[in-house]
Amino acid sequence: MIIAPDIERQAEDLLAFYRRYRLTLATVESCTGGLVAAALTGIPGASDVIDRGYVTYSNRAKHEMVGVPKELLERFGAVSEQAARAMAIGALSRCPANVTVAITGIAGPGGGSEDKPVGLVHFAAAREGRETLHVERQFGEIGREAIRAASVLQAFDLLRQMAEE
Repeated sequence: MIIAPDIERQAEDLLAFYRRYRLTLATVESCTGGLVAAALTGIPGASDVIDRGYVTYSNRAKHEMVGVPKELLERFGAVSEQAARAMAIGALSRCPANVTVAITGIAGPGGGSEDKPVGLVHFAAAREGRETLHVERQFGEIGREAIRAASVLQAFDLLRQMAEE
């Protein structure tokens, strides 16, 4: 996989930032399908920061791998603030990483609705002893790969915020 140079530079910066704070991280990805983890692990030496990555594309995977309650998914849907927060918190409770980031959304081109259009992505980051952060982005119908790339950069930003606090 080829990672765009701007994403690669930001991945390098994020890893250096996490090393400075002696933090480790895990990713929980749905619509990005592991792109955040791929961008980070593409940098040599990333293993001192990256603990693991979960690709939880299906509701079943979200439930089985990181413990998102089935009832929550049925009530709010996989593309929701509640699901993103549950994904991040669930991963934090299942692995030794200090920080987790979760991404769930609709990258398109299909799958959107009036309530949840293509380009809607929810992000959450969790860290022990800290308030879980959430960001909702509506990227619009800019294309599947553009939505996924923008989501990687947003996840990096959220990870940086979680480390700074």
